[in-house]
Parts: sequence; C-alpha cells; structure tokens
Amino acid sequence: MSAVKVKLEFHTISARLRELKLPEVDVVVGIARGGIVPATMVAHQLGLPLVLLRLNYRDDDNKPRRAAPELLEPFLLDPALKRVLLVDDVCVSGATFNKAKGLLLGATITTLAFKGKADFVLFPEVKECVEWPWRVG
Repeated sequence: MSAVKVKLEFHTISARLRELKLPEVDVVVGIARGGIVPATMVAHQLGLPLVLLRLNYRDDDNKPRRAAPELLEPFLLDPALKRVLLVDDVCVSGATFNKAKGLLLGATITTLAFKGKADFVLFPEVKECVEWPWRVG
C-alpha cells in the first residue's frame, strides 16, 4: 500500500509563489533534479537568471541513495552574483542545502523549499508526500 499524497496543481503553486515576499537576490540556483521546475518557476516570476546545481542525495521515493549529497558535475557561479536564492522542491534533513551552501562560499544565500525546511517554505502546512504536477509516474 502506498502512502497518501497531497496533490498540488500548477495554479496553486503559482498563486502561492506570487504571495511570497522574498529578499532581493541576483540569481536563482536550482538543485537538480527535484528543484529544476520549482527554480524555473521562481526565476521566471522574479525575472532572474537561473543556474542549475546538480546534486543528488535521495531517490524518487525520497530515500537517501548515498551517504551524503554528491556533486554530479562541476559547478561555478559568476562571483558577481552575490545574493543567491537556492531552491529545491523538498528539504527533509537540510543535507543537500548544506552541501550547496558549501559550494557557494562568499555568497549571501537564502533557501526556498516548496515543502520541508528552509528559510522560506512555500507549503509549510503540508507534511505528507506531495504529488507534484511535473512528476510523471
């Protein structure tokens, strides 16, 4: 028997994003893979550049697949981009955000998760697993 999931639609997510008061930032950094669509939505709404940081820690069932988050490809951020909004779909333990912060030394970092733990959480009331509209299968 699979766990009950909360279904969130794009219009619900977009409406919540429009209500969110974020600090001024220079760039949106999305944690790939789960944070690609959320970060794209945020960057589009803010009219900011998007950079993807390819880290992996958990599998599609949100279970750790590695001992710690792992950088999957080299990552460099333009040093002129000092204020970073780091975005992921879900933050459970904070390990992936912490790994990403270690790669963004010298930047002022604000974290945004659509669910879980972060400086800003789009759906703090949702504790169950989420069926995101961009996930197929």
